[in-house]
Amino acid sequence: MELAELASTLVSLGCPADKAGEMAAQLDRRARQLAEEKQRPYEDALAHLLGLMRQGWAAKERKFP
Repeated sequence: MELAELASTLVSLGCPADKAGEMAAQLDRRARQLAEEKQRPYEDALAHLLGLMRQGWAAKERKFP
């Protein structure tokens, strides 16, 4: 996934647009690390991390601490 596409996905999940580019780069880097550490495909690691981020933003919208 290209970083611009990943940034767009992050915005659609609730990420502030002004932070999306930086967060996409960090997320890509962490997904690559996780894939290597766990010996799993990059796409699986990225999907896992995106799911966690989506849950976090959803909780924030509901005002959970």
